[in-house]
Amino acid sequence: MKKHIYLALVLLICSIGGIALSSSCQKMERPEMNIIPDPADDGTIRVLTIGNSFSEDAVENYLYDLAKAEDIPIVIGNLYIGGAPLEIHQKNVMENNGAYSFRKIDRAGNKTTVASTSIATALASERWTHISFQQESSNSGMYDSWVEPLPIVYDYVAARATKNNPDVKFLLHQTWAYAQNSTHTGFANYGNNQMAMYEAIIDAVNRAKELVAIDLVVPAGTAIQNGRTSVVEDNFTRDGYHLNLSIGRYTAACTWFEALIGKSAIGNSFKPTGMSDFEAEIAQNAAHTAITKPLEVTPMTDFQGGNSGPLESAVLLDFGNNLASENWNHINSFLAGTRINLKDSLGSYVGIALEITERFNGVNADGPSSSEAFDNMPSNVSKYSYFGNSKGPFNGITVLKSVFDISGLDPNLTYNLCFFGSRGGVSDNRETKYTSKGTNEVSVSLNTSNNVSNKVCANGITPNAEGTITVTVTSGENNTNGSGFYYLSAARLTSN
Repeated sequence: MKKHIYLALVLLICSIGGIALSSSCQKMERPEMNIIPDPADDGTIRVLTIGNSFSEDAVENYLYDLAKAEDIPIVIGNLYIGGAPLEIHQKNVMENNGAYSFRKIDRAGNKTTVASTSIATALASERWTHISFQQESSNSGMYDSWVEPLPIVYDYVAARATKNNPDVKFLLHQTWAYAQNSTHTGFANYGNNQMAMYEAIIDAVNRAKELVAIDLVVPAGTAIQNGRTSVVEDNFTRDGYHLNLSIGRYTAACTWFEALIGKSAIGNSFKPTGMSDFEAEIAQNAAHTAITKPLEVTPMTDFQGGNSGPLESAVLLDFGNNLASENWNHINSFLAGTRINLKDSLGSYVGIALEITERFNGVNADGPSSSEAFDNMPSNVSKYSYFGNSKGPFNGITVLKSVFDISGLDPNLTYNLCFFGSRGGVSDNRETKYTSKGTNEVSVSLNTSNNVSNKVCANGITPNAEGTITVTVTSGENNTNGSGFYYLSAARLTSN
């Protein structure tokens, strides 16, 4: 092409000069020309994960925002099959199956999803700089489950990816252990013990990286385990194994950010909506210490709770397992064993904890989109609730009552608890009874059917000698629902 351009220029020059196409023109030598190289790499990080919902939790949400806050261009791809183990990826590369939901976030932050995509198609779509592999969560700590499929998947991917980018880096995603109260059947592989699962994952991933040429392990599992030593404790998941939508996913994203870019997330200006600065610091530091010490847990001694005493502002409780809201305490599971250290509405941890001792049945999303029951209550608080069913089975179980303890209170003070619950679109009476018990007992009831703005308050409750108030939620005497459905969306704790 360049030769043709050169000859055309010669003809043009000869013509302009009034020179016929003579031997003198024909004999002009072609000068030396520099070959224009391919455009230099634009510095964009292009990461592709071959995974499942755990890679979705880790890279699809906040990783782009963290990079954007540092003006680092990034493209993120996730080849997603829910619950997929390495054996499924092995089958798909051997048969070239278009079995994936290919989620992609471009440099501008636009997200697209293409169904029925093959690994080969995704590999050809970008000049990927990083490609990661992972095992399904319940098998992540079972080394034998890595041995056969990982080399097959790796060889297939590497042969194609290196054609586009000879310098592509290959990663293993070290996933996280389940919450201690997880009901996932795969938890039995580790004796239903969180630390046993964490240690098994560390061992298996560390050995698996020797099976193929892995450049880097992303220690998301260690970051989550670090975070669990902070005041947040074991509250990084939304269902016992998937990360919750706020600090759980943010911690994993901070870990991926530092692993990919080589820059600490500490001090990064981006944090998710509803997250306090203190909680963002916990996530960022948990990730950074995981990068520096990926094979061990680092206790977060500088990120603990406060001391009990009179409350300077209200403690707001959000029951509903949805997105966290700023200055609200997100009770992120309805299962027994869920324990959360509480902060006040100013964002300060106050040395008080809530623990569910008897579970709710599940989550309901049919509350009002707005409510004035509490000042400035966000829609994702008012719309969602935990519910139980005292009169008959639902989802295979009957939940006669749900119980939680609020501990760390000052026995010399009295406290007030106000409750809001709602279930829209119903015509029966779904009265819910809330009983608060310390050294005294106060019961209040609320018809939650189609409730928009009403709340009920139990005032003047004195904690027991251990500083605990126990709250029991069940159907009220006027509840006419056949299943005895009862609801709790939000509560407010104040001291006198």
